[in-house]
Amino acid sequence: METYGYIRVSSADQNEARQLAALRERGVRRIYLDKQSGKDFNRPQYRALLERLRSGDLLYVMSIDRLGRNYQEIQDQWRVLTREIGADICILDMPLLDTRNGRDLMGTFIADLVLQILSFVAQSERESIRCRQEQGIAAARDRGVRFGRPPLEPREEFALLAEAWEEKRLPLEEILRRGGMSQATFYRRLRDYRAKKNTSRREAKRQAALSKSTPFDNVPPDSIYHTYRGISTGFSGKFPVVTKM
Repeated sequence: METYGYIRVSSADQNEARQLAALRERGVRRIYLDKQSGKDFNRPQYRALLERLRSGDLLYVMSIDRLGRNYQEIQDQWRVLTREIGADICILDMPLLDTRNGRDLMGTFIADLVLQILSFVAQSERESIRCRQEQGIAAARDRGVRFGRPPLEPREEFALLAEAWEEKRLPLEEILRRGGMSQATFYRRLRDYRAKKNTSRREAKRQAALSKSTPFDNVPPDSIYHTYRGISTGFSGKFPVVTKM
């Protein structure tokens, strides 16, 4: 009979020290570790463990949620381990889930019941964690927080790169290399650049037109009469001729 241990943490930055210490206290030396989500059992080290286990071997796991967080798959893998392979399992933080004990009908019934309850709790916790994450992300986005890889700033002035591309002085591959950006990023910035350029041109034309106009060019005639109350006005051509009363 061989003794094995299995450890799982959800991500590479989580610490497995507590699980490792608990297994070593029981003299376990053959330990398999996965740093992966418990949503399913498609994990490299768990699969390797299944290949190694034989009938009569003993497997230690810290808690049922370290085995997995999917209700149905926990049930299925428990049956694979205990019935198909014939190994024993000991869940360290739940003494009732030790297949070496209570092999009679009542003991089996209690163990199966506890397993179903803890499997349900494990999946419920996973769904709650995911829900809290989604809510946190939504709240952060409402505050203006941006997720994902930060945008790369081009190594050259983008306007120069855009003009070189539009004038066909440089090929796209060279533009991307000099700018240090992907093709999708280039086209997105090009679209924004063109929109800003067109806006600047329209504003420049408007300012030029205003600088050439006379004070009365953009004022309706009714406003002229209203402004100069008590003055009789007559028009000669474009400009008003004002006569005192």
